[in-house]
Amino acid sequence: MILDHSFPREAERAQRENIPLVIPAGTVEYHGPHCSYGCDTLVAEGLIKELMKTKEIMLAPTISYSPSSYAVGDDKSGTVHVEERAFENYVYYVFMSLLSAGYRNIYVVIHHQFEQESEMPMTLCYRMAAKRATMAYLEKTLGQGWWGSESYANYYEQLEGDNNPFNWIKVIPTMSTAVQNATGYDHAGEFECSILMALYPDCVELDRIGERPHWFTKSAERANAELGEKMVKLSLEYLDKAIR
Repeated sequence: MILDHSFPREAERAQRENIPLVIPAGTVEYHGPHCSYGCDTLVAEGLIKELMKTKEIMLAPTISYSPSSYAVGDDKSGTVHVEERAFENYVYYVFMSLLSAGYRNIYVVIHHQFEQESEMPMTLCYRMAAKRATMAYLEKTLGQGWWGSESYANYYEQLEGDNNPFNWIKVIPTMSTAVQNATGYDHAGEFECSILMALYPDCVELDRIGERPHWFTKSAERANAELGEKMVKLSLEYLDKAIR
């Protein structure tokens, strides 16, 4: 199911049956002369669309403009960077709306600055907004002091269960640390270009690498669809287990 194409009946079934609502999260970021600006977004979106072939998911609209940072290219490079505090507040309202609508199984799947599942600004924005929204929603619906009320006396017993409100929104990478270790992870190099080639072959032009030489793009000469397909396969195996 695709949220943009859905009607209330489909949305209500997704909420009632706890079908995962998945938000692909990416950037508009400079990836050298040979790799498209939407690389991060397309990898996240492409993997979820592949996963939808075997797993029932409610695909939410992709969030693309984000805190990409100007670490790779400056503000003339074509990168679109949204300041972190503004972005966190934006996604906070997205999460509040989804929780208010009745969704309780929300995933944000990120492909940007997530080497070894490190906590970088964009990921932290999503995670902070998720906790803020959850706390605000609980207070709005249950009132102040909800946690200390007698109705939550079994809070710690259900902490790891599906009813734990702090599991309602989960922020995960497209590629776990184990998948990255089994294949590789980089920016616009051999690995990122390979997985993008496997998902969107028209978004990589290896013959353009020399147009603007960068240290981080040299390895892209070794990029190939076979490696990309392996990366896709392992990523899908991980995502299938992570998204429940």
